[in-house]
Amino acid sequence: MSPSYKVNVNAKFDFDITSQEISKLDAIAISSSEFHVLQENKSYTCEMINSHFNTKTYQVKVNNNTYSINIFNNLDLLIKDMGFEVGASKIVNEIKAPMPGLILDIHVKVGQEVKENDPLLILEAMKMENVLTSPRHGVIKSISVNKGDTVDKNQLLIEFGA
Repeated sequence: MSPSYKVNVNAKFDFDITSQEISKLDAIAISSSEFHVLQENKSYTCEMINSHFNTKTYQVKVNNNTYSINIFNNLDLLIKDMGFEVGASKIVNEIKAPMPGLILDIHVKVGQEVKENDPLLILEAMKMENVLTSPRHGVIKSISVNKGDTVDKNQLLIEFGA
C-alpha cells in the first residue's frame, strides 16, 4: 500500500492522492518553479508561486489560475486529531511555577532581552534544583517573585512583553 496524502485546495475542496498516483503524473520541469503537466490528454502550465515547507502550504498557478494548497500525510492528520497543529507555534507570555518550591536565584531583570533556552530562574522543589529556561525569544515584562520566596504550583513567576 503506497502512502496517501490529503490535499485541500482553496480551503474548499479535499482530495486523497496516493504516492503511486503522483509517480504516474506526466510532468516536465521548465524551470525550478515552472512545470508542464499532461493529465488525461490535457496540457497544463503550472508555476510554484509560494511554498512553506514546515506548514506544508503552497500557492500554485495552473493555467493562470492561482490555488492555495495544503498537503497532509497520515502523521499530520493523527497529530491534528490529537489536538495539535503541525507547524503551529504557541506564543508563551507567562512562566508559571510547574510545582511548589523555593526560588533560589533569578537570572533576569525586567526589560532584559532573552533568547530561547536562556536560564530565567532556579526553583528548588523536592530537594532538587530546577532551572527554568525561556521558551522563546522576548523581553521580560515583569517578575512576580523574589529570591527566597516560596511559590505554589501554577503561581505566576515571569511575564514576557510584546
